[in-house]
Amino acid sequence: MMAMKILVTYALEDERGNIEIPGCSLKFCCTGVGKVSTAINTYEALLKEKPDLVLNIGTAGTLNHRVGDIMLCSSFLDRDLEKISGFGVNYMLNFSEDLDSLGFFKDYKKDGVVSTGDTFLMSQEESGKEADVFDMEAFAGAMVCKKIEVPFLSVKYVTDIIGQNSIRHWEEKLQEARDGLVIFLGNLQR
Repeated sequence: MMAMKILVTYALEDERGNIEIPGCSLKFCCTGVGKVSTAINTYEALLKEKPDLVLNIGTAGTLNHRVGDIMLCSSFLDRDLEKISGFGVNYMLNFSEDLDSLGFFKDYKKDGVVSTGDTFLMSQEESGKEADVFDMEAFAGAMVCKKIEVPFLSVKYVTDIIGQNSIRHWEEKLQEARDGLVIFLGNLQR
């Protein structure tokens, strides 16, 4: 079986550990923080690497899960665009069918939803539409992948509960998140 070529994207170098996925050839792209830098850097890496899959990894806040949970997400929404959705703006993307046809992660529940916005959420009131995890980059990477027709999956490690000293908890949990993602991805079965 030929090795699947995966482009692993992440916002900060501190989120990437020594990642290996059995049976896969990995390329890495640090996108930077925020939607604009993520879109630009993901697009450039896609054109250069031509992967079979983009795997976005990193940290996220939550309202409904526990710190330390790892969420596999195939649906993405932009909570900033959601505010103007009445004008016909598409603010939701789903990769479930793309991932199913690829056959990767087939034995894993991957129905999580990432809500992306331009700000680090500090309170529940800012969160908008309900989602499993909240970040500042995933939707932008997903949008680029939809345009170029490359499957996209986000694997998020929950570092904080939104509204409970989120920034401090995120900083404290960064090493734990990096280590947790390395272990999780290293144990995947293709």
